[in-house]
Amino acid sequence: MAARKGQAALTVDQFQAVAKALADPRRMALLEAIGSAPEYSCQQLCSEAGVTKGTVSHHVRELVRAGLIEERRDGQYMFYEVRREVLAAYAAELLRRVARVER
Repeated sequence: MAARKGQAALTVDQFQAVAKALADPRRMALLEAIGSAPEYSCQQLCSEAGVTKGTVSHHVRELVRAGLIEERRDGQYMFYEVRREVLAAYAAELLRRVARVER
């Protein structure tokens, strides 16, 4: 996949993984929460999500696997950050796929 200068390109598998991750409403809500701050703690996600820690962990793992968030450990605490370059690459590829008709 071609990418704009300075923008990461996604493989077909990466594109599909991101699409699948974003299709789940709970994962989308977690991604929005994480994106609302420069860095978001797992503890904060668990307290705000309204679901069990295990459920949060499962969905966060899927977001990490799709490459949408990056995790950082500080002692016993985990912190997450949205990988905006991956979102930008996904959005560009999505537009490339669906906006092929020129007017």
